[in-house]
Amino acid sequence: MTTCGEFLVKQLEAWGVETVFGIPGVHTVELYRGLPGSRIRHVTPRHEQGAGFMADGYARVTGKPGVCFIITGPGMTNILTAMAQAYADSIPMLVISSVNERARLAHGNGYLHELPNQRNLVGNVCAFSHTLMSAEELPAVLARAFAVFDSERPRPVHIELPLDVITAPAEHLALRPRTVTSRPAPALAPLREAAARLRNAKKPLLLLGGGCVEAAAEARALAAALDAPTALTINAKGLLPADHPLLLGSNQSCVPVRELAAEADVVLAIGTELGETDYDVVFDGGFALDGELIRIDIDPQQLMRNYTPSLAIHSDARLAMRVLLAELPGGEASPDSPGPGAPPPCASAGRRLRRLVALSPAVRRDPRRVAGRPLRRRLDPDRLQRQPPVDLDEPRRWFNASTGYGTLGYGLPAAIGAKLSEPGRPVVSLMGDGGLQFTLPELASAVEAKVGIVVLLWNNHGYGEIKRYMERREITPLGVDIYTRTSSPSPAASAAPPNARAISSTCANCCAAPRRTVR
Repeated sequence: MTTCGEFLVKQLEAWGVETVFGIPGVHTVELYRGLPGSRIRHVTPRHEQGAGFMADGYARVTGKPGVCFIITGPGMTNILTAMAQAYADSIPMLVISSVNERARLAHGNGYLHELPNQRNLVGNVCAFSHTLMSAEELPAVLARAFAVFDSERPRPVHIELPLDVITAPAEHLALRPRTVTSRPAPALAPLREAAARLRNAKKPLLLLGGGCVEAAAEARALAAALDAPTALTINAKGLLPADHPLLLGSNQSCVPVRELAAEADVVLAIGTELGETDYDVVFDGGFALDGELIRIDIDPQQLMRNYTPSLAIHSDARLAMRVLLAELPGGEASPDSPGPGAPPPCASAGRRLRRLVALSPAVRRDPRRVAGRPLRRRLDPDRLQRQPPVDLDEPRRWFNASTGYGTLGYGLPAAIGAKLSEPGRPVVSLMGDGGLQFTLPELASAVEAKVGIVVLLWNNHGYGEIKRYMERREITPLGVDIYTRTSSPSPAASAAPPNARAISSTCANCCAAPRRTVR
């Protein structure tokens, strides 16, 4: 007999799922019955939050949903933080959980791992949550989940299987081919209107967010056609190469960039919610956009959030950019072209940014150089996943969870997931010692899975950033000095499992150490 749990594994395998993250429990063992006979790799974290972050890192690199098998109750509460991070950053994640038998749902009788209502708990951090009431529902519900990943703003989806449904007969079910779902195409009239406004703009500005990661070539061509200064959110980092003359970077808190935004007469924002963390203005006030604002987004609700546009276009980013390029002069330019010439506002902003860097003692030394040698020569930036000082020339090569939802503990398990997705690429995770301790046991998961990653640990012996913030607010620091400089070793060194190497290093030697480690 083929059970519903076994059929689920077969269907996931047929739809290209290669890795599943989870910790087996008495309520999910039937999900594992079919795994040994499949090509799906199972990775065991040390905590369900680690499973979620690994799935997140895997999904960010591949664009495919990260899949987790999670037990009823405590497993679900453990993974909620990771789901919330993925929800905030529009990351596809499929969370398959167990739940008590159908006849016992929502009774509150103290059954093992019982929650009053798991779906209510998880509903705020997923696109949808569904309780599978029969095996026959499974193919359609899975198809609905993958439609979210393929054709909407991708976010986590939760499907819970009652214990008596997991074991229900399913040999009568046939595997389905994965449905091809299209993304929303734009209406031509509003895009032609947008093109007309952009053609007449004297000081255009282009703002690109994470919704554009599948449209790097179109983004570069659009920047060239508009000849417009272009700012990227953190999730859009790499859409334009670092040396592109139109690129303003991913830090919009700098005064020259903020002034450019305020002076722009037409602003085109694509695939961005225009949130305060997107533009690094949490502590510096709002991001002034006084010109005409044109917004393009795959999520219609995003079109009116934070800033109200004069023209709102519901569309997939790539499809909309292709139409704009056909309507704009110079739209056939090479994606790598800087345009007819770097516009004076962009060039001026670049000069001012360089001047600010030169004047700042904290960043006077080029952050891409350590001990007098370029960082590019030590760690190939084209192949790094999480290294903020490094410039990357394509998307899905760098990500940072400290914006948006901003949970600590993300870096280590996310780096493991990234490495599992592309084993041939070096992966570097830059973390603070406070954040590392949230998920430090996952070092053992990396060793067990034979995943070689580099963790660059910035050890300031506690929650240093929060300590400085308390001091700026004239609050006596409390609860932030979790280590003393004289008596406690590096947390990574003290907790490193067998076969994991820990190297203490000064700044001058920090690039040589990872090179020795990964060889």
